[in-house]
Amino acid sequence: MKRALLSVSNKNSLAPFAAALVELGFEILSTGGTARTLREAGLSVTDVSDVTGFPEMMDGRVKTLHPAIHGGLLALRDNPEHVQAIASQSIAPIDLVCVNLYPFENTVARPDVTLEEAIENIDIGGPSMVRSAAKNYQSVTIVVDPADYNTILAEMRANGDTSLETRKQLAVKAFAHTSAYDGAITTYLSGQKLPASLRLSFEKEADLRYGENPHQSAAFYADSHAPQGSLARAIQLSGIGLSFVNLFDLDGAWNLVCEFDAPAACIVKHANPCGCAVAETLSEAFIKARDADPVSRFGGIIACNRVVDVATANEIIVKGSFYHAIIAPGFEREALELLKNRSGWGADLRILDAGTVLEKAPALDWKRISGGLLVQDLDRHELADADLKTVTQVAPTTKQIEDLKFAWKCVKHLKSNAIAIAKNGSLIGAGAGQMNRVTSVKLALDQAGENAQDAVLASDAFFPFDDGPRLALDAGVKAFIQPGGSNRDADSIKACDEHGAAMVFSGIRHFKH
Repeated sequence: MKRALLSVSNKNSLAPFAAALVELGFEILSTGGTARTLREAGLSVTDVSDVTGFPEMMDGRVKTLHPAIHGGLLALRDNPEHVQAIASQSIAPIDLVCVNLYPFENTVARPDVTLEEAIENIDIGGPSMVRSAAKNYQSVTIVVDPADYNTILAEMRANGDTSLETRKQLAVKAFAHTSAYDGAITTYLSGQKLPASLRLSFEKEADLRYGENPHQSAAFYADSHAPQGSLARAIQLSGIGLSFVNLFDLDGAWNLVCEFDAPAACIVKHANPCGCAVAETLSEAFIKARDADPVSRFGGIIACNRVVDVATANEIIVKGSFYHAIIAPGFEREALELLKNRSGWGADLRILDAGTVLEKAPALDWKRISGGLLVQDLDRHELADADLKTVTQVAPTTKQIEDLKFAWKCVKHLKSNAIAIAKNGSLIGAGAGQMNRVTSVKLALDQAGENAQDAVLASDAFFPFDDGPRLALDAGVKAFIQPGGSNRDADSIKACDEHGAAMVFSGIRHFKH
């Protein structure tokens, strides 16, 4: 008779899975709460302690760490010496192991968790069995995810056993499972935001058609502990599959609109916002964002920080418009139907429901370089009124301060060197990704055109010279926000004073590469 060892924390679908194994001729071995659950379901179970000859000890800390278990898992069935060794010790092979581990990550995610609780939720026997079974995947089926139960049962019913290829793939999944588990423990016990050893764990959500370019393969991997409101937790309601570039631009757009408390909308193209606005209503905000750059918006990505209503949907689908994707915390039913059925778009518009705005919790950001990772805090800095230092003879008006703070949030999401020109709560000009700051100013002014008159300007880093500010002043810009800190700050301040314009220093830089 084949034997299956079941010992799980997540008992979803456990009893039906075990019952199906019994029907397929398996003897069920189990421990503790898992055995109790199976018996309550009417199944016959052999306790692991009956196999090992030793009782569970130390509140369950020691129960499966025994040669009678690991010998049955690790013995190579085609190795006569292994077969003889376990036979001489009356050890029977174990053919299937179903284990998922103590919920360590869920435990330590609680704000009130104690170190003692965390330690008690470090599983020892579970990972040991998982690794033993996975190592011997030639003969042993290892199951760590309830989502695999039905697939495994179907294959066993059809063929009498799982295939070697299936067992190998399950083993890969098992080793990834224990690696992520050990990484979570390492991170927690280090007590450091930037630990000496960094272990990242992501699960593949989807294969993508290609990467940034057709010759690059790509896939989307999600963090199992992604925060509420993150792109990884969004549900696609309509449209064809998302591409690599779609996802990257959706993330940028979504992060930007979630900066604002007021209704906000933005349109992102090639990783930079070409339009962004706040207003009393979402539809008004979208109109302002849409009209800021009629050329670049075509084929862009939309993000809204409010549930999309009918008024906003009607503005999105106006004649001559086209967008690749939209993300929002929800959609009114009629608005969703308008977007899904827009004539001429077909299924090209991908619609994503994030459920809620992005949780602004502290997090790490990393960038890949050849041979390693650069890791930093995610730029979550919030500018307060008290942070603003007026350095010119003229102070900004209340209205200008509001626009300056708006532009400051926008410039944070533009690629450096970044310049954002804003007016009446709308991004009307953007310059990004240039090798010098004055070129970014020129690009932003070119987009803003005549609207630059009486507008405000944000610079993500200090002005090294006064050439950028003077260009903006000549175009009619009346107020500036920048970090300050240049050896030539006095030149930029003097230029503003000569034009009767205001300049404030934030003391914070917002480079984004």
